[in-house]
Amino acid sequence: MVSIDIVAIVLLLAALIGAVNDRCVRLPAPIGMLLGSLVVVLVIVVADRVLRLHIMQPIRRGLAAADLPHVFLGWLLALLLFAGSLQVDLPALRQSRRMIFVLATVGVILSAAVFGFGLWTLLALTGREVSLAWCFVLGAILAPTDAVVVETLLGRTRLPVPTRSAIIGESLFNDGAGVVLFLVALRLTEGAPAGQLIGHGRLAIAMSEQLAGGAAVGFLSGLLAAWTIHRVADDAVRIIVSLALVVGCYRLAIVCHVSGPIAAVSAGLLLGRTLHRGGEREETGVAASEPDPILEFWSLLSRVLNLGLFLGIGAEVMALVVTWWQLATAAATVPIALVARMVSVAVPLAGSGRPVRTVARQTAVLTWAGMRGGISIALALTLPAFRYRTELLVICYAVVLFSIVVLGLTLPGLLRRLYADEVGAAVGAESVTRVSGSSG
Repeated sequence: MVSIDIVAIVLLLAALIGAVNDRCVRLPAPIGMLLGSLVVVLVIVVADRVLRLHIMQPIRRGLAAADLPHVFLGWLLALLLFAGSLQVDLPALRQSRRMIFVLATVGVILSAAVFGFGLWTLLALTGREVSLAWCFVLGAILAPTDAVVVETLLGRTRLPVPTRSAIIGESLFNDGAGVVLFLVALRLTEGAPAGQLIGHGRLAIAMSEQLAGGAAVGFLSGLLAAWTIHRVADDAVRIIVSLALVVGCYRLAIVCHVSGPIAAVSAGLLLGRTLHRGGEREETGVAASEPDPILEFWSLLSRVLNLGLFLGIGAEVMALVVTWWQLATAAATVPIALVARMVSVAVPLAGSGRPVRTVARQTAVLTWAGMRGGISIALALTLPAFRYRTELLVICYAVVLFSIVVLGLTLPGLLRRLYADEVGAAVGAESVTRVSGSSG
């Protein structure tokens, strides 16, 4: 089974599961796709064992040959982050920029540290001799949240604009910080002195350089692309320019040793602001009120890539051979992940000077919105071979599945309860505005 066979099967199953979910189950697309892929995996595994079809080994070899983690980190992540950032309200994002920056840097480090110590303690109590450095590596893997899932689920709930922007903005920017922290943690497992990596502010400097450098690459690339799009009338060419922008700036950032994810987000924010304002359509003769073809293209592409991503997560489960003891250990780490996320959010918010009630509500929302996804799976699968690699992979999968399915399904209800007063006031204001406008 070659890589193109894997792609064909993934697309076929994505179409089938997506259609069944849309017509019958009606779950949010990421959750429906993930659960559907897990059902497919379960059917294949059971059929292989009961009917002795002997198809699991070829499937596992095919998945290894497809090298899905590097495909995701190499270009799929850039496309997804770029597509998500195109839809973000940049002025609202600026209002929450301080909170977003702190959560995407300090919050990521706190989350990795709390989870790493918690996991190390749990494994020590169960007799596993996993080093603290490897536990910290898994903490860094699970620190970033999934912007695609968060944005999809928030689209089903009415929220105040600043709150929505803070949640989505943090999930867009913490991927870059998480990758930097992951690389630093890997160096620790290789025996590098901790003082040389994190002492005297070295970790903070490294993260700042990655974030600032990636933002600069994305901003300059976005300016060039926006200038080009402004002067092109052919929509097909304009879409090609946007594709060249995201792939080019992502790879340029990697070559410059700065954050590729941040470069893709920055480029998407700048180009999205230009497209939403409609200024690039003035010379083309197209009304600014019409939906821009670039935004429509990236919206569709995001849905397709999203379906394939979550089906790929389900497919990677087939590559593992796990024991019941590993599953039990993984289940016990889920509360640790929730506590780590809560601490990483609560500590920065506590120092913001906001009222206690506001901090408590924002902590609850950001904790529940901290869903892990594709980047965590991809980083985990790049782990080198060592004794407890499979166990750490199972733990990573368990946290990702729990956060997407359980937190994802309950997040809209939690948001409606916590923000019922503000949402109701906003809806009432919109209604009054529409009535006044129609009467005038």
